[in-house]
Amino acid sequence: MMKPKLKTLLQKPLHRLVITKPPLHLRTLTSVPPSQHQNQATAASMNTISTNPFIFLLNLCKNIWSLRNIHALLIVHGQVNNTLCQIKLVSLYGLLGHIQSARQVFDQISHPDLFAYKAMLRWYFLNDLYEDVIGFYNCLRMCLQAVDNVIFSIVLKACSETRDVDEGRKVHCLVVKAGSPDGFVLTGLVDMYAKCGEVDSSREVFDEIVDPSVVCWTSMIGGYVQNGFAEEGLALFDRMRSTLVEGNQYTFGIVVKACAKLGALHQGKWVHGYVIKTGIELNSYLVTAVVDMYVKCGAVSDARVMLNELCIVDIVSWTAMIVGYTQGGYPNEALRLFTDKKWIDISPNSVTIASVFSACAQLNNSYVGRSVHSLGIKLGLEDAGVNNALIDMYAKCNMIGDAHYLFGTVSKKDVVTWNSLIYGCTQNGQCYEALRLFCRMRLEYWWPDAVTVVSVLSACASLGALQVGSSLHAFCTKAGLPSCNVRVGTELLNFYAKCGDLKSARLVFDGMEEKNTITWSAMIGGCGMQGDFSGSLALFNDMMKEKVKPSDATFTTIISACGHTGRVGEGWRHFNLMCRRYNFVPSKKHYVCMIDLLARAGRLEEALDFMEKMPIQPDASVFGAFLHGCSLHSRFDLGEVAVSRMLDLHPQDASYYVLMSKLYASHGRWSEAYHVMELMKTRDLSKSPGCSVVQMDLDRNLPPLGMASQSY
Repeated sequence: MMKPKLKTLLQKPLHRLVITKPPLHLRTLTSVPPSQHQNQATAASMNTISTNPFIFLLNLCKNIWSLRNIHALLIVHGQVNNTLCQIKLVSLYGLLGHIQSARQVFDQISHPDLFAYKAMLRWYFLNDLYEDVIGFYNCLRMCLQAVDNVIFSIVLKACSETRDVDEGRKVHCLVVKAGSPDGFVLTGLVDMYAKCGEVDSSREVFDEIVDPSVVCWTSMIGGYVQNGFAEEGLALFDRMRSTLVEGNQYTFGIVVKACAKLGALHQGKWVHGYVIKTGIELNSYLVTAVVDMYVKCGAVSDARVMLNELCIVDIVSWTAMIVGYTQGGYPNEALRLFTDKKWIDISPNSVTIASVFSACAQLNNSYVGRSVHSLGIKLGLEDAGVNNALIDMYAKCNMIGDAHYLFGTVSKKDVVTWNSLIYGCTQNGQCYEALRLFCRMRLEYWWPDAVTVVSVLSACASLGALQVGSSLHAFCTKAGLPSCNVRVGTELLNFYAKCGDLKSARLVFDGMEEKNTITWSAMIGGCGMQGDFSGSLALFNDMMKEKVKPSDATFTTIISACGHTGRVGEGWRHFNLMCRRYNFVPSKKHYVCMIDLLARAGRLEEALDFMEKMPIQPDASVFGAFLHGCSLHSRFDLGEVAVSRMLDLHPQDASYYVLMSKLYASHGRWSEAYHVMELMKTRDLSKSPGCSVVQMDLDRNLPPLGMASQSY
C-alpha cells in the first residue's frame, strides 16, 4: 500500500522536489564567511537534497507517526543505509524524544563519522540522559580517537549534572592535550569542578582564563556560594564589577543567595535596588532568590511587597513566598497566600503542596491538611517530597494511624520517610513503636542520619532504655556524630541525664566541639534533675564566661533546679536576672517553676500571692504545683482556697477535679475525694488515662549498628 504512493511521488517532475535555493536559516548562516568544512557540508547537503527526495520527505515529518512511515519507506526502497538519511533519522527521533529509536538507527550506520557521533551525543544531552552522554562519549573515544570543543562542552556539562569529578578530570586532561579550548569548554570546566565540590580546582581553571565571560564569572561565584563560601562569592562579585563585566539575571540571583546565607539584609537590598535601577528583567530565578533572601533575613513583609508588585506572578515566585512563610515561622500567612483567590489561576506543584502540609503541621490543622491532601491526589502530586511532608503533617497533628497507613503505601521510601514516622511516633508518646520502626529501618539496610538518631534517642530517654541508647551512642561515636553535630550531642547528653547517668552526660558535653544555648541548657537541667545544684550553677556561670546568651528555656531549667534543691534565693535572683538583664517576658513555664520553688520550700502564702499577681491566668500546671506544696507541708486550708478558685475558673476541666480529689485523699478525707469523682461523672467529665513504662529487652530486636548499609 505504501509503495505505489512513493512511486507516484518519484514519477513527478524532479524539479518539484528540488530546493532551488537555501532555506532562510542557511542564507543567514552563509552571510558570514564560512569555513571550508562548512562549505563542503552545505554543498553536500544541498546536492543530496536535490538528488534524494527522501531528505525532503524527512524534513516534512512533524510527529512520530509520520517519521515512522517515512522510515518504513526508506527500508522498503533500500535507502535506509544512506548515511545522510540515517543521520537525519537520528536527529528526528531525538527531536521527538524517542532516544532509543535514535540509537538503533545510529548503530546501523556502518562507519559513523564525528558529525554522526555529535548528533547522537547531542540528543542524549538534550533529553537529560547524562549517564548515557558519558558512556557514549567513551565509546566515541575508542572508535574515533577524535573530539572537539563542542563534545568537550557537552560531556563536561554531563559530568557536572552527575557530579562525576573523576570523568571530568579525564576530560580536563584531554582538553589540555588537545589545546586551544574555547570559552565554552573553560567555563564548563569551572562549572564542573564547582558543582563537584572541587572549588580550588575550579578557581585554578578560572584564574587561567584571560577574559572570562559573564557566564564564567557566574559559574565561579555560584561555585563558591553553593559550597558554603558565600563571603568569597561576594568578594569575587565585587572583583567582577571592577572589571566592568555586567552581571545577568543568574549572576544577581546567585549573589542574592549569598546574602541570604550570610543573613546580609543590607547587601541583599542593595543588590535588589541595583537590579531595579539597571532595568534587569526579573525572571523566575531572580524573583525566587530575592523573595527567599528577604524571608531568611527576617524581612518577610518586604518579600510580600515584592510579590505584590510583580506584573506577572508565576508558580515559582508564588511557591517561593509560601515556602518562605512556612520556613520563617509564619504558617498562617502561608495558608492565607495559598487560599487567596487572587492566585486561583496558579496550579500548585509538589513543592507548593509539601510546604502547605508543613504549615498545617505547624498549626496542628488537620482539617486544612486533609483538604490539601485531596487536592494533591486530584492533581497527581504524590512524589517523595509530598509523601514525606504528608506523613509528617499527620504525625504532628496526632493522627499517627493515618501516618502509619500512608507510610505503608509509599513504595519508594527514603531516609526522610523513615524519619518522619519515627519522629511522629516519638512525639505522640509511642516510643516503643519508634524503636521498633528503627529496628525495621536497619534491617532493611537504611543508614540512619542525624535526624534519625535524635528521634530514637528521645524515644530511649522517654522509655529509660539506657542499654539501647548506649548502643546507639556507640554507633554515633563511630560515625563521628556527637562531636561534629550539635543536635546529636545535645540529645545524647539529654538522654543520659534523663536516665540518671550524669557522668556519661558530662563526658558527651565535654567532648562536643560546638555547643549552643540548647546544649548548655540541657546540661544545666541534667544536673538539676539529679539534685546537683552546685553543678547547675557552675555550668551557668561557665556559660556566661563563654558569652553564650541564655534563652528563656535556660532560665526555666535553672529555676527548676533551684526548686528541686530548695534554693529559693537563687531562684528569685535568676528570675529577676531573666526579666531585668535579658528582658525576657516570663512565660507560663517560668511562673510554674517559681510557684513550685516557693511551694516546695513551704512558703505557700508567698506562692499564693505570686499566683494571684501573675499577668496570665493560672491553669492546671500552676495549681498542680501549688497543691503539691500544700500536700508536702500539710496546708489543707490553703489547698482548699486554691481548689475553689480553680473550679470557678475552669468548671469543665476534668484535670482540676482530679487535683482536688488527690488533695482530699492525701489528708485521708476519702468521702470528699469520692464525692469529687462522682461529681465528675455527673458532669460527664473524664480525664485521659495515664500510662507507665516497663523496661523491656529492646536491644534483642536491635540489629548490629555497624552493618553495611544499602539504599534502594
